[in-house]
Amino acid sequence: MHKMKFIIVALLIQFVFPQVFGQHFTGKIIDDSTGKVIAYSNIGVVHKNIGTVSDFNGNYSIEINGQFDDDSLRISCIGYYPCVLKVSDFKVLKQHDIYLKPQIFAIDEVQVTPKFFEQKILGVTTKSKVAQAGFEENQLGYECGIFFYSKKSTLVESIHLNVARCTYDTVFYRVNIYKPSGNMEFENILQQPIYIQLTQKEIQDEIIIDLKKYNLILSGDFLITLEHVKDVGPGILYFCAGFSNKTYFRKTSQAAWERAPVGISLSIEARVEK
Repeated sequence: MHKMKFIIVALLIQFVFPQVFGQHFTGKIIDDSTGKVIAYSNIGVVHKNIGTVSDFNGNYSIEINGQFDDDSLRISCIGYYPCVLKVSDFKVLKQHDIYLKPQIFAIDEVQVTPKFFEQKILGVTTKSKVAQAGFEENQLGYECGIFFYSKKSTLVESIHLNVARCTYDTVFYRVNIYKPSGNMEFENILQQPIYIQLTQKEIQDEIIIDLKKYNLILSGDFLITLEHVKDVGPGILYFCAGFSNKTYFRKTSQAAWERAPVGISLSIEARVEK
């Protein structure tokens, strides 16, 4: 049974992922312009805990039962326009390969103005292992992260994660950065995917993800998450967690966002406009 655990002292709170039974569908996610497969795409029923992620070869497998026929199925990937289908329409398709159109990003006009920035550490920095939260088992599309409140421009240089426990031989995650688009609704603003892959030997008490080469300048509030996008076998990756913040998470691709009572130790080193 899929689940996420938060360990708080001796109290174990379990969020249980329900098993899904229904019609089984398989297919590929394909670039509409090149015909090449798209790795690690998200496919799921919007706001339901029914979803998955395509593998490196673009293959996906999903089960959907009849109670979701009137809901929407959304297929998305960073760098592509999303595709949205009514579930009942998706089910009657002769084949279930999905073609996504590459997204064209406009280059904004650059205005040079004198600005002053200061170096800051933002987010949750606790190293205490009294509270822990994170990843357990292979729930593809599960992601969790921290929300950052900002009124001015923020140049994100690196992400820091304090690790409480890791039993995976290898971890493989995607970094996502979202802007709020409504009440507990978020839109991914990255133009290219950012992946991290580490072996257990490389995972120390602190994981540092260098983002300088991406030149990520954010304006206003934003959410940074890690997403489980690849089946890497059984294991656990728990982060230290604190009680002064909340973890934003969703259980699989396209599911509704939720908040957990503790915040994972995810912080950023950034240059923030004064």
